[in-house]
Order: sequence, then structure tokens, then C-alpha cells
Amino acid sequence: MTGDHGSDGSSGTNAWGNARRARQPMFNLPSVITWMLALMWLLQLGRDFLLSRLQDYQVLIEGGFIPLRYSLAASEQSYAWLWTPVTYSVLHGGFAHLIVNSIWLMAFGAVVARRIGTGKFLIFWVLSSICSAALYWAANQGSNIPMIGASGVVSGLMGAAARFAFPMNGRFDRLHAHLLPRLTLQQAMMNRTVITYVAIWFGINALAAFGLAAGAEEGAQIAWEAHIGGFLFGFFLFPLFDRPGPT
Repeated sequence: MTGDHGSDGSSGTNAWGNARRARQPMFNLPSVITWMLALMWLLQLGRDFLLSRLQDYQVLIEGGFIPLRYSLAASEQSYAWLWTPVTYSVLHGGFAHLIVNSIWLMAFGAVVARRIGTGKFLIFWVLSSICSAALYWAANQGSNIPMIGASGVVSGLMGAAARFAFPMNGRFDRLHAHLLPRLTLQQAMMNRTVITYVAIWFGINALAAFGLAAGAEEGAQIAWEAHIGGFLFGFFLFPLFDRPGPT
């Protein structure tokens, strides 16, 4: 990457070392992450405290991603099919769901946002949301249950982070990982930290696929297909969003 690393790698190493030694505040988020968190929390607070149950149900119908809407001619009855592949990603099934996604968004979304900037981050959000919904639709075409939550997008951000945020030797540093060079697919597959991270991530989603994942509310379904769709989008297509320059 130009500007962050010299041709011999020494300046990049020094910058990384100096950054690691700097004091790390608990919260130091890019503005786009702060605004996305504010949007999601305001929507949840409004739904819980301002809307009736019937009104909230209408929000879920008009804003949630419903696979059946795209499998039948039901889309003729509403224009919601135009925006729900994106709007579902800012709605949540409760505060527990929102808190979990907020934590992961702060951890991995902040790293990606520092790396690619606000404009590209918003485009990444929209496209990863659509890809997550697409894979979920492919596996659940007959479902009329609204899918909501930012988990697919967060998974996309985690996939993107796997391409640059994990050094070959060292631990993940959420404040300065954006300074690291991007890994090629071959390098990522040779990075033990990345392999372990990806294996654990897919393992958790495998448990979710069989209904064995902890943390899900009783009666709730985990849209693990959307998680995988988002992760694959971020992992393989992140170079399209990354800053120009050598990896």
C-alpha cells in the first residue's frame, strides 16, 4: 500500500510497531460506524416504545426481507421488494440481537471503515446486504417469515477483515489493523490466524444451521445462510473496495 509501507517494508513495520504501542481508547469509531449504530438503535427504540404491536408488525412486513415475496407474484401488491434487500439489515429482533451485532460492528466494521472510507463503506453495506439476502432467498424461497438484522453485513465485514486485519505474527488490533497490507487469497490461506478465524466462524454457523448455536432467543431462527453469503462476499470481493496500491 502506498503511503503506509515503504518498498522494503521497514517503514510499515515501524508504523505498525509505533501504533501498537499507542494507548488504545475503548471507543474510537469512524463516523460512519457511529451513524449506523445510531440509526439501528433509534429504529429499535422507536419500534419498542413508540409503535403499537400492529404498527411494529407492519414495519417488519414493509422493511424485513421475506423470501416468498420474490418467489411469487406477491411483489405486485407492494413495492417493498425494491428496498427490503437492504432495509432488513438495520432492523433487529430485539435489544439482545441488536447488542450482539453492535459489538461485532464496532470491532470489525470500524476496521474496514478506516480502511476504505465512508463512501465505499456504505456501498459495501448495501451490496453485502443484498448478497446475504440473495443466498438466504435461495435456501428459503417458500418462507413468509421476515428476516431482519445486520448479521449478514457484519459477516461481510468480518470476511473483508480476514483479507488484511490479521498479521502473520501477532494479534488482531482493531485500532491499527487497517494499516496492514492486503493478503492475496493464497497468503490468506497460508495465514494460520486467518485459517483459525475462518474455521471458528464457519463452525459457529454450522452449529446455527442445526439449531445448536447458543445465544439465540427461544423460537428464533438464525439466518445462517445470510451470514455465509455476507462472509463470502466480503472475503472474495473486498479487493474491489480496497484502496489502490500494491498489496
